[in-house]
Parts: sequence; structure tokens; C-alpha cells
Amino acid sequence: QVQLVESGGGLVQAGGSLRLSCAVSGRTFSRYAMGWFRQAPGKEREFVLAISWSGGSTNYADSVKGRFTISRDNAKNTVYLQMNSLKPEDTAIYYCAAAKNLYGLTVVPDYWGQGIQVTVSS
Repeated sequence: QVQLVESGGGLVQAGGSLRLSCAVSGRTFSRYAMGWFRQAPGKEREFVLAISWSGGSTNYADSVKGRFTISRDNAKNTVYLQMNSLKPEDTAIYYCAAAKNLYGLTVVPDYWGQGIQVTVSS
């Protein structure tokens, strides 16, 4: 069983930065690809970015390229989402996700966190 718990959300002004963390329980964290999705009010959940189990490969949505960065620390069972140059349209609930491989992560993750609110004011 794998459990994911997000932290670090909140309110930030446009142009600001925020870092989300996702702590993962379970001894097999290093075997999972990890990623982030988000869901804005009235919209479907969408893929944001993902990282392979080794950290050697990443996948980003076009809307966040150059602004968001994903990283992981397998020793700490934690994955991070660094968000810079935030825009009001980045406002959403952000979900951490895990899957056995990078492709699976972008399509249908195996595990989800409970989600955390990020609000960007204009």
C-alpha cells in the first residue's frame, strides 16, 4: 500500500513562487514514477508534470514548461513541485500521484494524494 500526502499549498500573488511537497509512505517509493495533476474549478483534472523513478526522465505539460520543476529525493521518500512565475490560471487543487512507470503516470496513476489548494491572486 502506498499513501501520498501533499503539503506546502496556499495563497500567493501572481509572479510569485511556491513549493509543494509530497511525502510517500511505503518502502517501494524509489520504484515508482511520481507526478502532479491539478484540477481548477469547473474543469477536469489535468496532467502537470512527472518524473521517472530514477529522476532521469521528466515529462511536462506545455502550460508549465519553463516555470514548474519536479524533483525527487528517494532517500526522503518525497517528491517536490517547484512553481515559479505563478499565474492566476495556475489556481487549482494539486494532486500528487504515483505509478509503476512514467507512461502510466501520465495516463492512469495507481495512487493519488488527497490534494492541496494553490491559489494565485492577480
